[in-house]
Amino acid sequence: MKIIIGLGNPGNRYKGTRHNVGFETISKLAYDHKIEMINQQRFRSFTGEGRIGNNKVLLVQPMTYMNKSGEAVRAILNFYKLPPTDAIIIYDDVALQVGEIRVREQGSAAGQKGMINIIAQLQTDEFPRIRIGVGDKPPFMTLSDYVLSRFLREEWDDMIAGITKAGDAAELILWEGTIAAMNRFNKKTPNLKAMKEDEE
Repeated sequence: MKIIIGLGNPGNRYKGTRHNVGFETISKLAYDHKIEMINQQRFRSFTGEGRIGNNKVLLVQPMTYMNKSGEAVRAILNFYKLPPTDAIIIYDDVALQVGEIRVREQGSAAGQKGMINIIAQLQTDEFPRIRIGVGDKPPFMTLSDYVLSRFLREEWDDMIAGITKAGDAAELILWEGTIAAMNRFNKKTPNLKAMKEDEE
């Protein structure tokens, strides 16, 4: 079994915010593969067990709030007696343009609070992850306010594309491994706006 975990914050207050793109990716995977998500009190998470192709998976949306995500992740891995390498973590990244994704086999949290807690709880950073770009914060906003803000209307298409690509990347990891997903998806998206400005 592989565990696919999307990070976010529970409740309608946070629905559609930049911090919740991990949740949205899990919802899309559940919908695409007809996996029912249920409230699992034991893990303090919404979980859905099913199959993506021939792969048995558990989809997870931790209900612990972002900065305690590791508590849910550790509980699930301990229950199923799985190593951290069998988990795929999907989360937001302000260092990437809206809709860009990056796949990595391991690495630091780079300041993302959910990942900081996961690494602390698991005592390792050696697990695959998919980062979804939500754009850099404007100078007049704090980082916390920015990641809890909703996407602008003009960002919606890119946001949806990023969530779709993240789901596709998770599926490719299941089928062919993290390296294959890195080779396919770790391509920088051209900044079309900047290119147009250069031409003018």
